[in-house]
Amino acid sequence: MTPPPRGRRRSSSEAPFPDLGPVGEAIPITTGSAELVVESDGSVLLLVNGVPSSHLDPDPEHLVFEYMRWMRTAMRCWAAERRAGDGKDGDGSPRRGLELAVAHLGGAGCALPRTLAHDWPRARQIVVELDALLAEHVRTWFSLPRSPQLRIRVDDAAHALADWRKDRFDVLTRDVFAGDRTPSSLTSVAAARHARRVLTADGLYLANCASRPGSRLLADELTTLSSVFAHVGAIAEPAHLKGRRRGNCVLLASDVPLPASLDRALRSDPVAVRLAAGEDAARIAAPGTVLEGAAQG
Repeated sequence: MTPPPRGRRRSSSEAPFPDLGPVGEAIPITTGSAELVVESDGSVLLLVNGVPSSHLDPDPEHLVFEYMRWMRTAMRCWAAERRAGDGKDGDGSPRRGLELAVAHLGGAGCALPRTLAHDWPRARQIVVELDALLAEHVRTWFSLPRSPQLRIRVDDAAHALADWRKDRFDVLTRDVFAGDRTPSSLTSVAAARHARRVLTADGLYLANCASRPGSRLLADELTTLSSVFAHVGAIAEPAHLKGRRRGNCVLLASDVPLPASLDRALRSDPVAVRLAAGEDAARIAAPGTVLEGAAQG
């Protein structure tokens, strides 16, 4: 479990989630069980079948899981550079009037969509969650924004991805796991092609990849994305990028250059993290092969 960033302060006006379900006990859901753990700072960890799946803070500005913070940073930099004049207010914060269409493959507690709804209230987000009961619960537990600001679609992520029309979204995220692996239907080259198809011409694809030391998964995923998108990159701690330790890595893919401001922006994260892009990303991808796993559609 990732500790909160150093130096964080919480407003005294913040309150715990008012409609939280039973705490510390297994709650039946469609695909097994869920459990809520309330931390001393008022944040809530959601376990799905015993695995940490989301961590939500009463303050929507705060993301506990580090890879979600990296995704948010990437989106902010992308919005600033690709939506010139609408990306940031004068103080450098995201302009709250910015309209975006964002899709999330994988839902759980919807921690990232909740924060993005705070950042961009006029954005329209859709979250794909396989578990119908979990989707119903988290809306109440975490007071999530309602449709059309945040809609939850109960479906298999690969099926939804193949079903969406061309050029529908500005940003697409992937955070889907079966156990400790992303299903092959979402890592395949066919899935990458679908991702490119549903994104706008300057859209951004962000995917959470977790690989073990000695695994070629990161190289394979980068190679697969490179075969479809013009520009790819990876955000992770240096030891993870070198294959020395397991961890979460955020993969980026787009048909336009990745945000030039992103590497610098990541330096403010509490975790020592860097962006590998261009030649650095090519070196990491060198041992990889294109993943041909079956995808729906």
